[in-house]
Amino acid sequence: MARRQRWPDSTKRALVDVAERLFTEHGYSATSLDAIVAGADVTKGALYHHFSGKQAIFEAAFERVESRATAGIARATEGHRDPWLKAQAGLRAFLGAVQEPGYRQIVISDGPSVLGHERYREREERSTYAIVDEIVRSALGGGDWDLDDAMLDTFTRIFFGAMSAAGGAVAVSEDPAAAALRVEAAIGFVLAGLQRLLEEGVGSPDPGATSRT
Repeated sequence: MARRQRWPDSTKRALVDVAERLFTEHGYSATSLDAIVAGADVTKGALYHHFSGKQAIFEAAFERVESRATAGIARATEGHRDPWLKAQAGLRAFLGAVQEPGYRQIVISDGPSVLGHERYREREERSTYAIVDEIVRSALGGGDWDLDDAMLDTFTRIFFGAMSAAGGAVAVSEDPAAAALRVEAAIGFVLAGLQRLLEEGVGSPDPGATSRT
């Protein structure tokens, strides 16, 4: 019996380790269960003890890569009291994450087709959406605009959608670093515009603001 098979936790970890590496290097379609179990030094029976099949182990690798990226973004935004600096730090960390080979292949390239569009979006929203929402609410939730929850949620979805689309573009670019710089500059320009509007006391963008006053 292979050594890892005697320790279930280490077996599962080893399988996801190998799966993440192989999915990153070869993509989902070109990675076989045989290659995964061989790399982890276990039998297929041991794999099926933990995972129902190839898609299930892919989802475990996907979740690990996403969680790692989300944790990195959260760390980057910690300690910033200024919400605009916090937004810039989070954006920069996100753009760094989407340039990682594992994120590019597993999350961006294979994720939508393997998980399906709806489940892919659900997982994406469970990871980075909360961070974007926190930043939007800290930047736009107070002050003269007095935006309600519905309008703040609208801003969050717009920025989250823009980041998701931009992240995908960076991940598939022939020059991800240059693409990331362009995205950072473009979104930074939008953030600076919003900040200036708030500081200058320009009227609220909320169509319901007048009726609430």
